[in-house]
Amino acid sequence: MLGAAALTAGLSAPASAVAERTPDPYGRATLTGFSSLPAETFVPHSEPSGSAIGAGPFNGIAAPFAAQPVQGFSGIVNRHDGTYDVLSDNGYGGKANSADFLLRVHRIKPDTRTGKVTVLGGFNLSDPHHRVPFALTRADRVLTGADFDVESIVKAYDGTYWMGDEFGPFLLHFDAWGRLLDAPVSLEGVKAPENPYLNGQAPTLGGSKGFEGMVRSVDGRHLYPLLEGTVTGDTPGDLRLNDFDLRKRKYTGTHWTYRLESPSNAIGDAIAVDKHRFLIIERDGGQGATAKFKRIYLADNRDRDGDGLMDKTLVADLMNIANPKKLGGFDETFTFPFQTIEDVVLLDDRTLAVLNDNNFPFSSGRTAGKADNNEFITIRLSDRLHADWRAFV
Repeated sequence: MLGAAALTAGLSAPASAVAERTPDPYGRATLTGFSSLPAETFVPHSEPSGSAIGAGPFNGIAAPFAAQPVQGFSGIVNRHDGTYDVLSDNGYGGKANSADFLLRVHRIKPDTRTGKVTVLGGFNLSDPHHRVPFALTRADRVLTGADFDVESIVKAYDGTYWMGDEFGPFLLHFDAWGRLLDAPVSLEGVKAPENPYLNGQAPTLGGSKGFEGMVRSVDGRHLYPLLEGTVTGDTPGDLRLNDFDLRKRKYTGTHWTYRLESPSNAIGDAIAVDKHRFLIIERDGGQGATAKFKRIYLADNRDRDGDGLMDKTLVADLMNIANPKKLGGFDETFTFPFQTIEDVVLLDDRTLAVLNDNNFPFSSGRTAGKADNNEFITIRLSDRLHADWRAFV
């Protein structure tokens, strides 16, 4: 609470001042830190993986693997001690090829002075209490990438974790050791093709287009899971940010609409700035030379212009970051040219940490023909966000 009090004094602005402020366009963000985890990093003493993806080689890496890769960072939680919990997604991109990939949260410690990221440990996700009512891949009920595609994670104020899945889409509630506490929570009227409850009905969402981002409200009472895909019947490129009441354990029926700059774009992550404003990663599907659009927007659900959409302000262009100190050995213009960028976290009122999902071993955005590392960067915005102090805890 001492840290929270300090943040209150240093970061909060009067509510009326924030509400009345119309953000000016942000300028160029600046790279303040760079570190990376080698692509071929594996969980010690773990099971083999990758038997269903083919022999490859993929970007010079042959499969299967003798152990579980530490890869696919698709969600992040700041532990406020210099370490972070990062979530691996379903493994290799689909149900059919990910049954031997164990869903896991890793604890990492990035050091931007040395440029290295250290993996300190982590825990697998499991369902020992039989909360999942449909069949799982493994008899021991350790969860795999054939069961769920977990893409977003928040830590509730009670110390438990909530994760967003893309196959249902479902909300999943875990304890601090990764054990499922409740049955998966469905979103009424929204089903992906992988949903086990389709029963011959047509899906209303594209494949693996479920909860790519998920926000914890600053008061800790709500979750706002953001779909990656457009629900059938909605305008192409419109994504629903849904409201889930944590105390009642149900959706309120309210949602807001985030419109992509292009229907072919996708979102990567979403976090709260205050009661009404959120940082959202929006990206194209390119990598390397074909990567053009990788941005972070400040989205406001108050819809000041009355068009029925969340208002958007660009705060950082990840393809045009100033790097005057040439950190990481890169040029004075730093780019983050990865296909999937799925992690953002607030460090202070002007500093963000951003991570990529390296889709191991398939993505090669940094160097053509070479599997991407998991990179952890920090960037300083050109202006303050005027964030609620609770967004940092």
